[in-house]
Amino acid sequence: MTAREGSLDAPTRHPLDWKSADFYDEAKLDNELERVFDICHGCRRCVNLCTAFPTLFDLVDGSPTLEVDGVKKADFGKVVDQCYLCDMCYMTKCPYVPPHPWNVDFPHLMLRAKAVKFRKEGAGFRDRLLSSTDALGKLATIPVVVQVVNAVNKSGPARALMQQAIGVHKERVLPEYSGATFRGSARANAAFPVRDGANTPGKVAIYSTCYVNYNEPGIGHDLLKVLEHNQVPAIVVEKEACCGMPKLELGDLEAVARNKEINIPVLARLAREGYAILTAVPSCTLMFKQELPLMFPDDPEVKAVGEAMFDPFEYLVLRLKDGMLKTDFAKPLGKVSYHVPCHLRVQNMGQKTRELLEKVPGTRVTTVERCAGHDGTWGVKTEYYENSMKIGRPVFRQMAEAGPDYVSSDCAMAGRHILQGMGDSKAEKQHPITLIRIAYGL
Repeated sequence: MTAREGSLDAPTRHPLDWKSADFYDEAKLDNELERVFDICHGCRRCVNLCTAFPTLFDLVDGSPTLEVDGVKKADFGKVVDQCYLCDMCYMTKCPYVPPHPWNVDFPHLMLRAKAVKFRKEGAGFRDRLLSSTDALGKLATIPVVVQVVNAVNKSGPARALMQQAIGVHKERVLPEYSGATFRGSARANAAFPVRDGANTPGKVAIYSTCYVNYNEPGIGHDLLKVLEHNQVPAIVVEKEACCGMPKLELGDLEAVARNKEINIPVLARLAREGYAILTAVPSCTLMFKQELPLMFPDDPEVKAVGEAMFDPFEYLVLRLKDGMLKTDFAKPLGKVSYHVPCHLRVQNMGQKTRELLEKVPGTRVTTVERCAGHDGTWGVKTEYYENSMKIGRPVFRQMAEAGPDYVSSDCAMAGRHILQGMGDSKAEKQHPITLIRIAYGL
């Protein structure tokens, strides 16, 4: 025990000791789960963040002892299943995170539990399918196949069968697949002279991400247009695999490591050559900035990539501070309801997207800084769909109250989820990068 009640120190993260035998020892995992759950039970500050904590507290309150020691160890997994690794408890709520002596890292403990379960049981067909975003995208975007996939995803009877067969909820609005991938159709312009700023490298490499490549390539094209308008030379990373976040959330850490071996050598070379590496999906950016460095703390190439990785708006606002970003916005955006995704918030860089959107004349930005509850594939699954909509209800309400012309989130999947949760709305969903392209009149 300690005399310190909570901590005012900035959170620090310990490396993930995922290669050790102790990490996968079930008895030691149960002991750590019980220790941390007991601390959470005595605090309960995180009760409104997601459904993991209410699940834990309901188990405690329904136990014979009204304490964690009365909860069956077999029921610990119910809490783990409700955690989708958003990191919000660690970054915004918990007073006992490192360097506090109690050393509570709830998300990474949940990740450890998922990894132990995956090593012991593997994963079902649905989870393996949904987390194989690169392979699924390559298959779904084959000519003719793409039309069939998109039609099936919009068909009520087909979706009912899909829910019954593989557990993808029939009411979840799914993103369409594009007939032309971003990587296959991108026209990057690297002809401009390199102008380094005090805060920014003067040239950019785009890591396209699975989602932008296969589902919404327009986001990538708009990012290239914005960079070209600002005369920033840009290229598309010549070879890439999935960042690994879907496999991380599944607990398949070996698959994360395999994808790292594909991505890091290419990205590290670009980092050494002085490129800023931009990704338009916050989860992918976070993967390279935080999760891979914590999994591979002694790998200098992983560190170099993490240091070269930028969120697009982080880069653009720093470019503005360098005096190298144009503000010749030609079109007002009206009312924008903007949602800050969890995986962007935990990058600790401030609200750079809001900051740039507010530079557009004739634009009023309403910012909602709360988890929307979708989180990658979690909110797609039948058993979690209702919870994802429940978690998102405060966000849906706040986004709708402004009567927006646009609904926008740096996480395109969260934006789609929010628009679905809002119901009837005149608002148009657009990614923030697309809004900046529109504002420039491009």
